Amino acid sequence: MTNPRRAECTVPLVEVAITEFELACLPETGAVFDRLLALHPARVVIDLSGCRHIDAAAIGLLLDVHRQMVRTGGVLALRDPNPRIARILQAARLDQILPVHTDNAAPPTPGTGALAPAAGDPELPGTAPRRSAYGHAAVTVRT
Repeated sequence: MTNPRRAECTVPLVEVAITEFELACLPETGAVFDRLLALHPARVVIDLSGCRHIDAAAIGLLLDVHRQMVRTGGVLALRDPNPRIARILQAARLDQILPVHTDNAAPPTPGTGALAPAAGDPELPGTAPRRSAYGHAAVTVRT
């Protein structure tokens, strides 16, 4: 007797706003990612607009989430990093792997790794200053 394959519930988009992204908060943030990956999202967008720091451990977690998303046919994207974080992402070549979007530019074509200028960059006229906040990962599910 063959068991019919059970249909899995999928969520088209999960947005995560991260305000702290370093080693000290990775267990909590990793648990949030585990829970959201269980939803089998087609797309996960991590909003970094309120994040002031990212370290190597956080970059490792992003790569791990990216690999899990690729295995299930999903896409992980980053949104609105401040200029400092954008430079860190470029130095780590993460912008070559993940799409990085900003509020003041059209999203790059997936797979190009193009990093658009970050909003609030003092070298770019007409960009809004960044707000800063500390807190914990917040998850918003939009269907």
